[in-house]
Amino acid sequence: MASHPDFVNYVAEQLRQAGAIRSRKMFGEYGLYCDNVFFAVICDDQLFVKVTPQGEAAFPNLPKAPPYEGAKNYIWVEDVDDRDTMTALTRLTCLALQEQLPKKRRK
Repeated sequence: MASHPDFVNYVAEQLRQAGAIRSRKMFGEYGLYCDNVFFAVICDDQLFVKVTPQGEAAFPNLPKAPPYEGAKNYIWVEDVDDRDTMTALTRLTCLALQEQLPKKRRK
């Protein structure tokens, strides 16, 4: 079942303090970007954030689940009304993902 645009917009609004949030439709679901870093997906009107060591350490009690069959586990944010937790997790995750990106080489 595809996610509803209203839910995607609500999640993006909840995350506005984390940075510049945008969504992109992908295969009937949505990918989320914060400051141009792909960090989460919304599948079946549920938010799943990429797993990073920093995110796991800061939020060890958040469950993990695959967003769709055959996917690896993501951190499943069940309470999208908890703006503070979502914002903190998004910031930590995006910082960790930016550190993992390969540096561009100079020519």
